[in-house]
Amino acid sequence: MQLATVFKTFSPAEAQLLRSRLEAAGFSAHVTHELSALSMEGYAMAAGGILVQVPEERAAEARALIDSFGEPDE
Repeated sequence: MQLATVFKTFSPAEAQLLRSRLEAAGFSAHVTHELSALSMEGYAMAAGGILVQVPEERAAEARALIDSFGEPDE
């Protein structure tokens, strides 16, 4: 199964929140680079952030759902 990145962040909490929202919507979502980011200061930025990934065939659908969430204060 190939995974596609649908969201990048430097916040582990934001990545986990989005993962749980995607899973609640029926996606198989994964967070990568989180442990490295927590164990080494600055690693998340150097590695391009903490990634939220879903199966490649559902990436467009996941991105559309993420876009529908909007900003928290909207």
